[in-house]
Amino acid sequence: MVNRRKFIHASAFGSLGILFSKMAAGNQVPFTIKGKPVVISTWDAGLEANKAAWEILHKGGRAVDAVEKGVMVTEASQNCCVGLGANPDRDGFVTLDACIMDEFSNCGSVAFLERIKHPVAVARRVMEKTPHVMLVGSGAQQFAVAEGFALEEQKLSTQAQAAYEEWLKNSEYKPPVINIENKNGHGPFAPLKLSNGEWNHDTIGMVAMDAQGNMGGSCTTSGAGFKMRGRIGDSPIIGAGLFVDNEVGACTATGQGEDVIRVAGSHSVVELMRQGLSPEAACKKIIERIVKIKKSKAKDIQVAFLALNKKGQAGAFALHPGFRYAIKNGDKEILVTSKSWFNE
Repeated sequence: MVNRRKFIHASAFGSLGILFSKMAAGNQVPFTIKGKPVVISTWDAGLEANKAAWEILHKGGRAVDAVEKGVMVTEASQNCCVGLGANPDRDGFVTLDACIMDEFSNCGSVAFLERIKHPVAVARRVMEKTPHVMLVGSGAQQFAVAEGFALEEQKLSTQAQAAYEEWLKNSEYKPPVINIENKNGHGPFAPLKLSNGEWNHDTIGMVAMDAQGNMGGSCTTSGAGFKMRGRIGDSPIIGAGLFVDNEVGACTATGQGEDVIRVAGSHSVVELMRQGLSPEAACKKIIERIVKIKKSKAKDIQVAFLALNKKGQAGAFALHPGFRYAIKNGDKEILVTSKSWFNE
């Protein structure tokens, strides 16, 4: 005779087995392609950044190590987009933001950081050596120096200096009207569409999956060119500019940070992937949410999301045409143009 308690216990586990089988059949439980590392990053600069990340990934290293080293390549480049040579704020100072997140949901962030070459490396120290997630301003700089980071001389790149001088000719110290097609090709908050049809940007976000199937992500930026002193965008904010969930996937964002923050962009994309949406479909849903909020003003900004799920599938979606992302794995190294809400 079967004991009633044992019968209930067996029935419960039998029901759970059926449930998990159905979930797996419906792709509700993501599976990991172990041994197949991949790295993706935003914009054309991601091609070089991915190479540095791949040096770690193809040797079996951790995703979090790869995404740190990868974006450091972009931080070190002297241009108008990312790093100490980038477009300054309205007062002429370059302030940097960055964050990083690993497979255990550990995360670190710095914002409004001045005169430090690699803010993403400082963000990792915050993650690993403090009880905090974010340090800002002089406190972040003080921590960086205590950790052995050198205070660098601020020197704008030639391109950034020219852009700043042009902006100063007609600068108005008040919240600007965003115009992505302005005649000078420089805008204070949004990535600007250039004469060649590409977007001028100031962020690199990177997410990766390593050979063990674990994920990591990073995001680093100089912020919006000619921003108000003290302005912080989405890039250093966990859940906005970057989010990693090792059970589901990871996402990073680029574009007008205020509107990425408004929808908790990267976290929202990951949650939609948890529900079974592909990376591209999840990114599109959050772009649609921004369009619904911004209405007619959506035409004046650019936002894009880039995501990677645990199956190793990558996808992106942008508000306007022109967003591209770089992908590298053991088989390919390419630049992909994403789909967008507004057509060419």
